[in-house]
Amino acid sequence: MLFAPASCPRLIVKIGSALLVDEGGAVRRDWLAGIAADIAARCRAGQQVAVVSSGAIALGARRLGLAKGGRASLEDAQAAAATGQIALSQVWAEVLGAEGLTAAQILVTLDDLEHRRRYLNAAATLDRLLTLGVVPIINENDSVATEEIRFGDNDRLAARVAQAAGAAGVVLLSDIDGLYDRNPAQPGATHIARVDRIDAAIEAMADTGSASGMGSGGMVSKIAAARIANSAGASLAIASGRIERPLSADARHTLFAAERGASARKAWLAGGLTAKGRLTIDAGAVRALAGGASLLAAGVTGASGDFARGDILDIAGPDGRTIARGLSEYTAADAQMILGLGRDAQEAALGYAPRAAIVHRDHLVLL
Repeated sequence: MLFAPASCPRLIVKIGSALLVDEGGAVRRDWLAGIAADIAARCRAGQQVAVVSSGAIALGARRLGLAKGGRASLEDAQAAAATGQIALSQVWAEVLGAEGLTAAQILVTLDDLEHRRRYLNAAATLDRLLTLGVVPIINENDSVATEEIRFGDNDRLAARVAQAAGAAGVVLLSDIDGLYDRNPAQPGATHIARVDRIDAAIEAMADTGSASGMGSGGMVSKIAAARIANSAGASLAIASGRIERPLSADARHTLFAAERGASARKAWLAGGLTAKGRLTIDAGAVRALAGGASLLAAGVTGASGDFARGDILDIAGPDGRTIARGLSEYTAADAQMILGLGRDAQEAALGYAPRAAIVHRDHLVLL
């Protein structure tokens, strides 16, 4: 059993569209009833479970008769999501209710988990529902999300929900049983059972394709989700949902083992999907950050974006790779004036006493 209740008090389960909805756009109800039975067994054993469920667009597209599964345009996707979400929620309420469980619906947008105050509100709601023994059914609010402000896939949403809920484990049920060293359709592809560190070699194994054509996330999104979950101290497993009762089966999967968890605030920073600006730093500053120091303006070689004090910034090394993320102590205009300057020169450029750092170590996390 993946993430047994005794070792994982809270679990997030993500279910993709291709598992929940058949090719004709109808709910795979018998399979879903098996998932509900698995969830009920875990709840009886003391585990609290939340579900990130795809499927609203696929269900709505069938009901509305929309082409391309409702994904021909943003407007079609939004209409399909609005229509399908009510049907999806009803099905979940029925299958969980048959097991004696109460379902709750939570719809979120990217902004709900990227803005700190709204993130904390969502976390409080999740915590209360789970404590009450309710099974939250969570989805992106696709009826209002746009291309610019959306998660784009429910893999990363599941990882962010795990952060907010303080979960120790995430299961991504998919149409594939884990990570392979190359596209599994290629001869000689080897299954990877465990990943202890996500590095460039692991990322190179990812394939962006979605086998079903119904969902929006491929292996790239799943590895990104694993990175988010691991940074918050949660392990993540990719497992096949192409079997009956996948949450109770002892089937092949890939486990991305959790690192030591960061503080809640730093985990939120590391897991963020958007940044208002970007700083490029020199090699000396890279070494200083690795040693736990704050980012001083003297080590910053470039800045881009229109950001205010307190906004999230990506921090890149000389090679352009993003190595950290933090909250800016300056506006974009003031940051531009002090790039590469020592403290005395900063005061002369700004006309006021500079702050201790451009990004303080208390508000900075290495990626």
